[in-house]
Amino acid sequence: MGRVLVTAQVVGDAVARLREAGHDVVFRDVDAPMPRGELLAALPGVDALVSMLVDRVDAEVLDAAGPGLRVVANVAVGYDNLDVAACRERAVVVTNTPGVLTDATADIAMSLILMSTRGLGAAERRVRTGTPWRWSLTAHLGVGLRGKTLGIVGPGAIGLATTRRAKAFGMEVLLSGRSSPDPAVVGELDARVVDLDALLTASDVVSLHCPLTPATRHLIGERELRLMRPGAHLVNTSRGPVVDEAALVAALAAGEIAGAGLDVFEDEPRVHPGLLGREDVVLLPHVGSATVETRTAMADLAVANVLAVLAGAPALTPVGG
Repeated sequence: MGRVLVTAQVVGDAVARLREAGHDVVFRDVDAPMPRGELLAALPGVDALVSMLVDRVDAEVLDAAGPGLRVVANVAVGYDNLDVAACRERAVVVTNTPGVLTDATADIAMSLILMSTRGLGAAERRVRTGTPWRWSLTAHLGVGLRGKTLGIVGPGAIGLATTRRAKAFGMEVLLSGRSSPDPAVVGELDARVVDLDALLTASDVVSLHCPLTPATRHLIGERELRLMRPGAHLVNTSRGPVVDEAALVAALAAGEIAGAGLDVFEDEPRVHPGLLGREDVVLLPHVGSATVETRTAMADLAVANVLAVLAGAPALTPVGG
């Protein structure tokens, strides 16, 4: 049996299942990131670490855990918070939670597309703040989606799920990414694969679904924003640093694009102050996967990976495996 550290609250009975399997569980039952000092102090002697996307797992963490650490199970699809190379050097298995949050995140992407293009954030704030209003034929005019073009940057599972939702609204879809999706799926969705510049210039909405890597950090910056149409909207449900927020603020202020919908931020949870006061921006606190069903499934999959590795079996969803 092993010793398992779970760094924050999880949904469902995942911790109970670890204990039922006979493992000694150190569970920080707090809905907040684990302070770095507390994390390092809790690590010595653990066999498994169940980490959250806000936990930075690097060489310092791995050294604090010691040679007995066998698996780091990240409760997220992305793993840019993990030093995967350092884990592999120490023969530590790294796992993530792909698949189970696809629909929830695609729903939020579609929600942000609707909120941004229709100006719903500003409209809701007008009612909530008590600002006087009355119905008018020309008040709160947004734009419809039927016949508009959606550019999906990163046509993986979430990007393609967002595509399916957009098609139901009558949108045309362009896809661009490091690798092209299955041609049969592209044909089924009646989408087109293009390069990034072509996507940016042709799209009415650009939705980001790519992982954060050195190649995608500030993938959308000053140059890319200038390629977009003045009436276009940018939506990001991937990782904050994919967008250069300072460049985004400048582009919005200059009228180079019409609006943005963001669920993630470059220096999360800090938000660029130039975004906070803008009525043409919708801001959400990283809730892409925040449904009871999805967060439960994420925790269950992370724990299933831990149970498998500690039992001497292969991980269910190893990173790069």
